[in-house]
Amino acid sequence: MLRRRAIGRVLVAGILAAPVAYFLAVGKPVGGGAAARGLPLDAPLPEQAPSGVTLSIGDPTTQKVLQITGWDRDLPFHVKWVRMTGGPAVTEAFHAKALDVGAAADIPPVHAVWVGMPVKIIAVTLRKDPLAHPAWVIATSPRSGIQTLDDLRGKRIAFSPGQVQGEVVLRALGQHHLTASDVTLVEMPSTGADVYINALAAGQIDAAPIANGVAARHYLEGFGKDGAKLLAHGAFRDDLADLYVRTETLQDPAKAAALRSYVALWGRAQAWIETHPDQWAAAYYQKDQRLSPDDARFVIRVLGVRDIPRDWSPAIAQEQGAIDLMGPQTGHKTFSASDIFDLRFAPVAANAFAAGLAHP
Repeated sequence: MLRRRAIGRVLVAGILAAPVAYFLAVGKPVGGGAAARGLPLDAPLPEQAPSGVTLSIGDPTTQKVLQITGWDRDLPFHVKWVRMTGGPAVTEAFHAKALDVGAAADIPPVHAVWVGMPVKIIAVTLRKDPLAHPAWVIATSPRSGIQTLDDLRGKRIAFSPGQVQGEVVLRALGQHHLTASDVTLVEMPSTGADVYINALAAGQIDAAPIANGVAARHYLEGFGKDGAKLLAHGAFRDDLADLYVRTETLQDPAKAAALRSYVALWGRAQAWIETHPDQWAAAYYQKDQRLSPDDARFVIRVLGVRDIPRDWSPAIAQEQGAIDLMGPQTGHKTFSASDIFDLRFAPVAANAFAAGLAHP
């Protein structure tokens, strides 16, 4: 049983791009959206986007790499960058048809399907040595009395069914032979880095999953002396992240071609981050995110090394585990994870990533 609590509200700025006319292979002009659903989902991806096509993209880290490197000036299509915070905002923007591409962890694409939005994953990133570089930790409230995860029984835990944080909670409970019925799950979407931290500090919840980075570090510095703790969630992967799109976008030949180009550039951008850690720390974490030089270096170290796999089987298996775990808990039917992965893009991203590592 989830106890609902209104802790803020997701605000999404709808950005509606005007339809753009372009040509199908047969040479007939068509408009964007529904009129251009002519490309089968198993057809080879078109390799060249016609002039005039625009993608609305919510992928802030890649956007920053392209701006730093100047690669954004060489894009073979137009981009409307949309600032997104969290998977629920991406799904809402998809419903409004205000976004073509979103970046998220593993649960938002699944949740999108469950709320009636057909989507496809077109790029996958994992982490090398993920157990040594967890993306999430379990933070405890100063007044909770929690010393280990075994102490979670009977406690109030923040839970977001549409985000990876919800999956992390359920997996952490399972690591210690606990279930959702052994705790009180407080439904609380994490719409910003400070939502869970503020709720923990105020004693509104006893525990919550928070990103293993600067926010976690500063939380412990601020409240550790009062009893707050950061606990490792257990031996499971939490590193799957992706780019995903509305399925109908892939049925538009012009946008499918543009997406192919973007995924290639995305792969190149991930390689650039890996091969330019100091420049990335300074330009993104310090200048853009306003972190200190020490915090910027800390984030780079905590996140570990990213991997863009050519074989998506491990990612699909990880996604299937998430579906099978979250479905029963949230009252949704499970489905085959392979249905939401578009394997046509796997070599596009992997080849670009490998080339970027070889020629930084």
